[in-house]
Amino acid sequence: MAAAAHGHTPAAWTGVIISFVGFGAAGVAMILPSVLFVWVSLAIILLGGVVGKAMSMAGMGQQPSPHVYKSAEEQLAAREARAVVAA
Repeated sequence: MAAAAHGHTPAAWTGVIISFVGFGAAGVAMILPSVLFVWVSLAIILLGGVVGKAMSMAGMGQQPSPHVYKSAEEQLAAREARAVVAA
């Protein structure tokens, strides 16, 4: 199993479900002669991304792993610390 739980969060699930409903509605809208329904479906798809991002920013998304370096400076500091311990 992967170390990261990629996508296993309420924010990800909610965004994907909303987008999935939008894709389904867009598929139906392609068959029906309604241009408005196509645009509404596309708006629902975009809404899924916005809702997922908003929920992620509200703390319901994946939290950053403490084991992943966030910047090159932190990588350099960790490398130097390992060199000091090894010496």
